[in-house]
Amino acid sequence: MSVLLPIVAFFFGWISSPYSFVTFLKKILATSLARFFIPFVIIYNMVYYQAGSFSLMLFSGIAAIISYIFLVSIFKDRLVALCGSYVNIGWLGFPFALLIFGQSVSAAMIALYIGGSIFGNVWAINAVSTEKLPIQQTLRKLLQSPPVIALLLALCLRLVGIQNWHLGGWVSNLYSFAKFGMVFAGMAILGIWLSQTKVNLADLKFSLRVMFYKLIIGMIICSVCYFALPIAYFKAHIAVLFFLFCLPPAANIVAIETHYQGTGHSARYIAAGTIVSMMVMIIFAGLYFI
Repeated sequence: MSVLLPIVAFFFGWISSPYSFVTFLKKILATSLARFFIPFVIIYNMVYYQAGSFSLMLFSGIAAIISYIFLVSIFKDRLVALCGSYVNIGWLGFPFALLIFGQSVSAAMIALYIGGSIFGNVWAINAVSTEKLPIQQTLRKLLQSPPVIALLLALCLRLVGIQNWHLGGWVSNLYSFAKFGMVFAGMAILGIWLSQTKVNLADLKFSLRVMFYKLIIGMIICSVCYFALPIAYFKAHIAVLFFLFCLPPAANIVAIETHYQGTGHSARYIAAGTIVSMMVMIIFAGLYFI
């Protein structure tokens, strides 16, 4: 995948923002990303399972829970804690991971995405709501989320043994197209979104504080995984695991908040967090390539 693709997609979204068709474009890109590109990549990677994927799913989910608990105790704000623990792997993390680590981390990033998405879909509703929601509603929301549907479908396909069928090259070609679409759509949406959101200096300073604590939590968790847990897959992907803590808040937090609370307070956290995160990822990439 071209190194220029994420950059071209981002600026495509940015320059499209002033035009009247941008609302339709954003809807098409977001729908394609959520309902086709990401689910297909999940299904492909789970059907053609690679060793260690389940452990990465657990890592992502547990790391998000630990981060949420610590950030709540530090900032005394559930929405801030959610923005610090539920990160944007699908739209932003995946493109940057491919850019930094190469194609070989696709399966690892998808596993991390699934674990983080399960946490987000389970906990985001509770974190943005003033009232405690019944467990049935939370479970229904989880089961209806595209990542979980894709995971269940992948499990069914593996049970019928589709991974042993000779389906020809069209499946791998479609997978390559889905990865291309995932990167392009995600970065284009990010460009549209950032061009329409105003961020002040106070928001950036606050996001820097959140990022500081996220990185400290990430260093502690990754150190424990590297030195204390006898899991070779963690040691082999330790840079990817730490990269997870460099990512910004998941963009759909504001949609969930708007739906359940009628507010959009998380928008400024997400916008400022994305700007701070991009700077951190650039520094991360520079250190990684040294």
